[in-house]
Amino acid sequence: MFTSSKEAIQFISSNKIESVDFKACDIKGRWKHITIPGESVSERLFEKGLGCDGSNYGFKGVSKSDMILKPVLQSAFLDPFCDLPTLSFICEFYEADDNETPFSGDPRLILKKASRYFLSLGISDKLLLGPEYEFYVFRQVSFKDGPFNSFVYITPEGAEALDGYEPGLKDAYQADQPADKFASFRQGLSKELIRMGIKLKYHHHEAGGPGQLEIETEFGEPLEMADNSMKIKYAVKNYAKRRSLTATFMPKPIYGAPGNGFHVHFKAFDGGKPIFNDSSGYAGLSQTAIKFITGLLRHSGALSAFCNPSVNSYKRLTGGYEAPIAAVFSLGNRSAAVRIPAYAKTPEEKRFEYRASDFSGNPYLVFASLIMAGCDGILKESSDRERFGPTEGNLFDFENLEENGVKLLPADLLQAAEALEADNLFLREGEVFPENILTDHIKAKKKEAIILKPQAADYEYYYDC
Repeated sequence: MFTSSKEAIQFISSNKIESVDFKACDIKGRWKHITIPGESVSERLFEKGLGCDGSNYGFKGVSKSDMILKPVLQSAFLDPFCDLPTLSFICEFYEADDNETPFSGDPRLILKKASRYFLSLGISDKLLLGPEYEFYVFRQVSFKDGPFNSFVYITPEGAEALDGYEPGLKDAYQADQPADKFASFRQGLSKELIRMGIKLKYHHHEAGGPGQLEIETEFGEPLEMADNSMKIKYAVKNYAKRRSLTATFMPKPIYGAPGNGFHVHFKAFDGGKPIFNDSSGYAGLSQTAIKFITGLLRHSGALSAFCNPSVNSYKRLTGGYEAPIAAVFSLGNRSAAVRIPAYAKTPEEKRFEYRASDFSGNPYLVFASLIMAGCDGILKESSDRERFGPTEGNLFDFENLEENGVKLLPADLLQAAEALEADNLFLREGEVFPENILTDHIKAKKKEAIILKPQAADYEYYYDC
């Protein structure tokens, strides 16, 4: 939005901006913010930044936690969810003892490095990503997990006034009105997203009957799409709150209904020519594309620690809900971890989609890890490439997948953390992922994987043992 701090100051003054918001993404993929009165903003503030406690972002220990937040001038957007006129900036982290030194563990910086690493291979001058955003919207949700009681109670939209147009748990895909009770919600939300500078492709009701929705945006470069991902998460939750609703990107909020994925499509060009297209290749894909896909699938276990970083993630990755369980690729197959869209026929449209990831983690680290896995696939010829496909047919109908040589995705978060521990050198190539960030992430995920509290299902299965 701006090219200089002077330009930003002038905009704040001429547009009577009353508050300026500095937003920064923590290690878990959640925005935190600091608000400055518009009249207090100076050019020095943009150049020197603001101090913050890095331990509360998950980046530093408390003994040496001081860090600097510096706004990215080009990231500015007018925030539609503040009562007063507010201009928001996405920030990057810098070391406190030298505010000119970027913090090497900043997820935004890691994604920048991953993108540069891909371009350094010399086969492409532009990598484009196209994420899909799935989420549920409810009228109300209540939950508690104490020593003597635990419960979750969800009130879906429309539950108070049943009208006979309630879709089932799994059959609301692109449902039209009146079954689609969220058409006007998505239209209003889309208007706000466009105001925030996000280019939308389309939106529709997803398969989950109790209020599952999907938004797709136009393709963009990785850093732009990660910034947009944070904006979309922020906008969805706040727009729902404004309408006395509640929204969640939780991978599996409802048993028996589809989970929320965070599918990521990939396209790449060199001199304007698509490098993933080859009319003579499988599904019209080039060998470069197949190698990239092979890298994704070969490292899918380690990727899961970033792409599926919650205990709840693995309640989604089960058969029967169009969420993959097998690390294979296939044409038009939604049961495969990588799907090649059958309707993307022209060279410019040619792409593939990684379907395993969800939005419970940090989008900068999701994109960076996927890019690095793809790079590794391009650079290192795989001796077992045939193991990853192409595989035809509904994989949920196949028995004994692993016994027949099919690699499965991790079954839980502990397996994912252990996979990352055993396989992370590809992420450290080009000094993209700092070793300490990987070590800390593995440690945190191993700890998170062991939930000691008994769950309601434990009583259902074992109370009468």
